[in-house]
Amino acid sequence: MVRFRAEGVRLDQAVAEACGVSRARAQAWIAQGRVRVGEKVVEKAAYRLKGEEVVVFPKEERPLVVPEDLPIPVLYENEDLLVLNKPPGLLTHPAPGVYTGTVVNALLARHFPEEGLRAERPEEVRPGIVHRLDKDTSGLLVVAKHEGALEALAQAFRDRLVLKRYLAITEGHPREGTLVAPIGRHPVERHRMHIGGVAPRYAETRFRVLATAGPYALVEARPHTGRTHQIRVHLKHLKAPILGDEVYGRKSPHIGRQALHAYALRFPHPRTGRILEFLAPVPGDMVQAWEALGGRWPEGFLQEAPRYTEAQ
Repeated sequence: MVRFRAEGVRLDQAVAEACGVSRARAQAWIAQGRVRVGEKVVEKAAYRLKGEEVVVFPKEERPLVVPEDLPIPVLYENEDLLVLNKPPGLLTHPAPGVYTGTVVNALLARHFPEEGLRAERPEEVRPGIVHRLDKDTSGLLVVAKHEGALEALAQAFRDRLVLKRYLAITEGHPREGTLVAPIGRHPVERHRMHIGGVAPRYAETRFRVLATAGPYALVEARPHTGRTHQIRVHLKHLKAPILGDEVYGRKSPHIGRQALHAYALRFPHPRTGRILEFLAPVPGDMVQAWEALGGRWPEGFLQEAPRYTEAQ
């Protein structure tokens, strides 16, 4: 509980100053009936305090990001890092209003099973997160286990020492080669990204067509930058949106999400510098979707188990 006295000021102003929050947030608390002046609940933000009253309201606790036991396969672990094979349907980290069901919740359960983390902005709770995958994109994700590993891996990403390869099924045959097209926020639909758009940033992706089935293609994408929705936006720009991508393409009867999988990841170990490389099996929903479209898998492409190699 927070208690204070004030004289001659509006109730919302007094609450905002006492708690260090915005006037708008204080007005919301008042409208919700959470603030008492003396013994009475006052729901009028413009109420002028006389000075002899005691203003009382419950102190708002910061939201809690809780540990959750989520089924995320761990392909590799040592004292410095984890490599996960993220299933589709999970956010990498909390987002505004979504504080459960993320990779971060699973990491907390793994390392701090009896605790959670409170934060003024829970979407910024990202312990060990170096890069991310979209909610409905599956595949490889490296996570740091301590600050030194986090800094080293982040530097490797900045220095373009990390090789990421994605597999996508597309509606249309994209032009092969490297596409350089800046990506910014869509000027109207804020949940989407756009070629150009608001505050565009340099974005580069290399594409290779592995196989085709009528109007569809099995495509390997190698992003050289890490912009939000980069592969999805670039393939849309090439008139070959990803199968099942309802944001940049259309819904598909063959798969319930965008057919995009981060299947290969190569990076230097943050402490030893030795090159680690991982391959994650193509998930069953993408295997079935490609075959339902009449596609055939390239020789030796499918695998039943993840692979890991370490170079000197």
